[in-house]
Amino acid sequence: MADPSFTLTQLRYFAAAAELGSMTAASKQLMVSQSAVSTAVAQLEKELGVQLLLRHHARGLTLTAAGEEFHRELRSYLVHTSELVEVARSAGQALVGELTVGCFTTLGPFELPRLLAACEADHPGIRVSVVEDEHAALKHALRSGRCELALMYGYDLDDDIDHVRVGVAAPYVLVGKDHALARRKKVALAELEGEPMVLLDLPHSGQYLERIVESAGFRPEIRHRTAGFETVRAMVANGQGWSVLNQRPASRTTYDGAEVVILEITDPVEPLEIVLSSMKGVRLTARAQAFVRSAGRARRAGAR
Repeated sequence: MADPSFTLTQLRYFAAAAELGSMTAASKQLMVSQSAVSTAVAQLEKELGVQLLLRHHARGLTLTAAGEEFHRELRSYLVHTSELVEVARSAGQALVGELTVGCFTTLGPFELPRLLAACEADHPGIRVSVVEDEHAALKHALRSGRCELALMYGYDLDDDIDHVRVGVAAPYVLVGKDHALARRKKVALAELEGEPMVLLDLPHSGQYLERIVESAGFRPEIRHRTAGFETVRAMVANGQGWSVLNQRPASRTTYDGAEVVILEITDPVEPLEIVLSSMKGVRLTARAQAFVRSAGRARRAGAR
């Protein structure tokens, strides 16, 4: 049987139709006629000998099982065809082009700026765009090809996700400046038993922080739950309870002008890894590889 013969244009038209769920939407994005997209997809299916898309009269397009697998592999292929063009155009020159990096919401203010600055210093021709979201959404973004790398914590990373460590975040106790323990530098978690807690309640992060407290042998009495990092700090500063966090702002002052105090935890608690994640088995573009190398340089520079 002869190898299938299809064109890069057919692949791109199929990818657009699959991602947008509509021939019409794909034609508008590609700035071609709808019939051109339909014909290209039909020819691609004929060459492959398999149906990739299901056409629904009222609901647009959905991928078949074969289409989903083909589309998953195709995303990486199309990224590298674009990179191949850039390599030819910029042979002997610096790396150029677009790179999308995901970032876990609470890591953004603390880790992302230095990594972006390091990449810009090393490779000013790489244009990095950022997608901020929570942990599960970032994993989905990696799998869907929305981003090539994701800056996140190193927990709950499934078998299809690879990662490189770029930092570490050790948990600590946060109290207000008027708290009875505020003059201390360290604290055992058991000393806070019975006092109300303010929990940073993000998916996975909330459970992780609760487990830290429970490892000391008691369940925290949670007075407030919030997804806002600075809201936690402000509540603690205003006497609404204590908290456990693992990112450390440079200032003790909260947004409302109150103050918090950081106490080291004497209990044996494991710090969280901060990682750059990517899809396992998918070759990173030269731009993504360069970003990872710059991140490593920034990490080593910060450790000195």
